[in-house]
Amino acid sequence: MDKRVYLLTVISFVVGMVELIIGGILDLVADDLQISIGTAGLLISVFSLVFALSAPILLYISGQADRKKVMIISLIIFTIGNVAAALSPSFAFLLIARVVTAASGSLLVILCITIASNIVDRHYIGRAIGIVVMGVSGSLVLGVPIGLSLGHIFNWRAPFLLIAGLSIIMMFAVTKFLGYIEAQPTVPIKQQLQTLKKPAVLFAHATTFLFLAGHYTFYAYFTPFLVSTFGFGGSMLSFMYFLFGIAAVSGGGLSGVLTDRFNPRIIVIISTCSFALTLFMIPYVTFAVPVFLLFVIVWGMLNWMITPPLQRYLIEIEPETAGIQQSLNNSSLHLGIAFGALVGSAVVERADVHMTSFVGGCIVILSIGTAALSIRASKKSQSSE
Repeated sequence: MDKRVYLLTVISFVVGMVELIIGGILDLVADDLQISIGTAGLLISVFSLVFALSAPILLYISGQADRKKVMIISLIIFTIGNVAAALSPSFAFLLIARVVTAASGSLLVILCITIASNIVDRHYIGRAIGIVVMGVSGSLVLGVPIGLSLGHIFNWRAPFLLIAGLSIIMMFAVTKFLGYIEAQPTVPIKQQLQTLKKPAVLFAHATTFLFLAGHYTFYAYFTPFLVSTFGFGGSMLSFMYFLFGIAAVSGGGLSGVLTDRFNPRIIVIISTCSFALTLFMIPYVTFAVPVFLLFVIVWGMLNWMITPPLQRYLIEIEPETAGIQQSLNNSSLHLGIAFGALVGSAVVERADVHMTSFVGGCIVILSIGTAALSIRASKKSQSSE
């Protein structure tokens, strides 16, 4: 395994912090800026929407440039965006800062994934992707709990200053250790989208979209759910995110190993079915904290288990456009986050925060159907060749 993969993992960890941290401090942001929880949730939706749409566009625009230089420039812009977020005097200013960090962060993550899959041997591709994805889930283990603690000790602005500092360190690390990475051939956006004409590819991306939409319908409002259900304070909230994060890292790592050993199609189906069942069960296990903690662990592990096998599956069915599919799948993932946060906001505003897991489970059920349709279409395509 190329050691540079671990540097890429740390970068994805830092980017994951800025994307996910806001979910843990939504209540603090809402109180300080005098907005509702639902409105504060737009900080997640807008970030993810920009993240999804800008990734393939920026990857194409920067396609001919040295990957190392592109990564350094992106880190500089990412740092500026986080400093702006920390200094935001209003919700509108914070929203703009989130757009800046989303655009630069999207390019950083897709660069990490594509570079990792290109610098390792073919039989390590699934594991390399899984390790990089662990960087994002790893931000849940350390980033979100630490950021949440900083938010409660100081204020919600402190975590963004922490991320800015880590980004500066990453600039020096990339400069010294990454080395020259040759640019990959660029493919026009129109040509990238044309690959979606194949049912197997389209439904695979739809699976990612629906899976993450279902997850974020609940996860984006996990803090208000915990506060209203158990009355947890800052320290217990940090512990819950820490527990979820450990489970997420374990699930992502385990999934990467399983993806290299078994048929990724099987892992995708098992993950989606199990995840939907877990979301439906969450409201019924709040009668005892230990039981609820167990389900949080299961939920966390399953949340990140789908990405490595789905990415590997896309590489298998579309080897000629593997880089494009990784980019599009990353966009599908963040579109799902944006959509899920919007759905969750509507549920919280019109019904109750405790309904978010049920609605999320219903959305994940749809991802089971799209996964099955994709696998069926890929088998038809293979048999006709």
